[in-house]
Amino acid sequence: MNVHQISVFLENRAGQLSEITAVLAEHHIDLRAISIAETADYGVLRMIVDDAEKATGILLSHGFILSMTPVTVIAVPDTPGGLAPVLQLLAEAHIDIEYMYSLFTHKEGQAYMVFRMSDEEMFAKKLAEHGMHPATKEELGLQ
Repeated sequence: MNVHQISVFLENRAGQLSEITAVLAEHHIDLRAISIAETADYGVLRMIVDDAEKATGILLSHGFILSMTPVTVIAVPDTPGGLAPVLQLLAEAHIDIEYMYSLFTHKEGQAYMVFRMSDEEMFAKKLAEHGMHPATKEELGLQ
């Protein structure tokens, strides 16, 4: 769990997402994953970027409200059914997925999935028992 996700709280108004991506682009921050969840009153933008510390400082200086959360990124085969063994492992261990989404990154036939789990420690243990490991920052090209 050495990857940090930035969660930005957004007003439900046109242009909010554009403002954030423009600020990040202006400062040469590369988006690696993005997910948006919405309620009636606000949205939550979750993202993985190449430099989370720099992006956090920039977004805070522009008045955005955010938090950083550790997440687990797993490489899965980029083939039909490639994600199924990981989800089966979670089901068998009774570990709830709070949310998940994919990274833009694909390497050597691997896709990458971001997981936020009810029990991150148990998730890591089960992955290790099955010969799987979380992706490293280096593997994902993150600082």
